[in-house]
Amino acid sequence: MPTPSPHPPIPSPHPPTPSRLGLLRDPDFGRLSAATALGQLGDRVIFLALPLVAIVALRADEFQVGLLTAATTAGSLLVGLPAGAWVDRMRKRPVMISTDLARALVLATVPTAWWAGLLTIWWLYAVALTHGVLTVFFDVAYVSYLPHLVGRGNLVEGNAKLSAIRSVTSISGPGVAGPLVGWAGAPATLLVSSAGMALSGLLALGIRKPEQKPEPGPEAGSRPQLARDIREGLRFVVGHPALRAIVMGDAMFNLFLVMYQTMLLVFLERDMGLGSFGIGVVLSGMGCGALLGALTATRLSHRLGQARVIRLAPLITCPPTALMALARPGWTLCAAALGLAALSLGGVVRVVAQASLQQTLTPDRLLGRMSATARFVSWGGIPLGGLLGGAAGTVFGATATLWIGAAGMTASALPNLLSAAWPEGAAGRISGT
Repeated sequence: MPTPSPHPPIPSPHPPTPSRLGLLRDPDFGRLSAATALGQLGDRVIFLALPLVAIVALRADEFQVGLLTAATTAGSLLVGLPAGAWVDRMRKRPVMISTDLARALVLATVPTAWWAGLLTIWWLYAVALTHGVLTVFFDVAYVSYLPHLVGRGNLVEGNAKLSAIRSVTSISGPGVAGPLVGWAGAPATLLVSSAGMALSGLLALGIRKPEQKPEPGPEAGSRPQLARDIREGLRFVVGHPALRAIVMGDAMFNLFLVMYQTMLLVFLERDMGLGSFGIGVVLSGMGCGALLGALTATRLSHRLGQARVIRLAPLITCPPTALMALARPGWTLCAAALGLAALSLGGVVRVVAQASLQQTLTPDRLLGRMSATARFVSWGGIPLGGLLGGAAGTVFGATATLWIGAAGMTASALPNLLSAAWPEGAAGRISGT
């Protein structure tokens, strides 16, 4: 039997929506969905354009590209834990709106500096770090806000629909960014990201559902203390076997994923000789896999159970990423692109199952801290992954680094496979199926 949560999930006041459109009939969820689409479009453009600013415009070397990746994700280490405690004391929607608008302003400084002749690799590091810190606050608030908006009974559907939207923009984002980079240059392309973030914040501003002020915890008689709140979030996540196994597997996966991704753009641009448009086409294939994953995530979670999906997805969909290391110009590159699509498919299916399970197992007052703690642990190795990817690329080359990343991502299934939190037959009971 799985170990029960020390904080039983709160029953949902909102029954699951039976309609085919489901939550999309809710105007507020529709606004959140549109904001998600625009914000994710901005993120996908950043994913391609920001490293290409360094690679193409500034001729950065492999280690500098790795350091840029590390700066992009260092926010999780710098503010990951206190962000959860702070967000749990606030209304979530204003945090999402303000961080979206701030990220838009930060990104707009890159083309401005480029046109003024001031852009340097250090400017990119500063933008990446600031954007990453703001993204931590946005993501923590976003994850904590969804149960309030849709109710716990609709979490799997809500996460799956938002994942489908993110997947569509994952397809269109690189496809739009590639030609834009080729036509206008990578720095100017970041204006698209800035506009997407700004519009995302404005759409979130239009959500009408009242959001209650967070209730104080059991220590309501004492003045809230940041350190105490952080410890409570840590104890909850680390003390729960299922949540602990999930974040350990995520930490390992993300470390090797970032090593892989750090050298992927270098490999495609320098080893394969692809231009910006070709790179965009290859990365659009990842979006196709993500969309298929989003469309099948709910069905797979109900049929197999969330626990089995979480355990098996990396084992099945990570090994094909090794095809990229074997690729040469021609049909083998197409096969490698399918391997990236498989990775995205499995990643979305796993993330939908994980997010729904984590939200279900966590009481409302701890949602922000659970999200921040999980992010801190699972994303904490991402800056290290960027540095290791850059160092491995410098010493061994981009191809060898892709091999290392593929092997490590596959091995990330081990924490969940070996955890006592997932005995046989537990998957259905945990997922409620």
